[in-house]
Amino acid sequence: MKITPNRINSFMLFKLPLGWLSGLRVKTLKDGVCTVQIKHQWINQNPFKSMFWAAQGMAAEMSTGALVMYAISQSNQKVSMLVTKQEAEFYKKATGKIMFTCKGGHTIKQAIEKSIETKEGQVITLISRGKNEEADVVSKFSFEWSLKVKN
Repeated sequence: MKITPNRINSFMLFKLPLGWLSGLRVKTLKDGVCTVQIKHQWINQNPFKSMFWAAQGMAAEMSTGALVMYAISQSNQKVSMLVTKQEAEFYKKATGKIMFTCKGGHTIKQAIEKSIETKEGQVITLISRGKNEEADVVSKFSFEWSLKVKN
């Protein structure tokens, strides 16, 4: 089955309802790049009138995770995927629409190929940057993913 933004958004409605309710939406998923949008609103705000860090984290993780799912679907292999570490940096208040982008598709593909070759798990780090409507980076998230082709 082909992984598309619409399919991921539909999946989220039933399997990740908190992401759906907070306004998280996959906008693009192609050519090794995934962009996820989340808009500051009442349900995802903090007491300081900006987006709660955890809502930003959901969007950032989705931008990396959707890219991993896409690469797995392209590989025609069964691959286990798990976040093993996460770090974040915050630069500005997140208000308005925030777009989280991950450009790590090539890294994921290489890790899957190496796991096929070695039959061992691979650990990769994917970066997602959140930019506001003025294109200013508001936060940067780093996710360490463990990928292993199943026998």
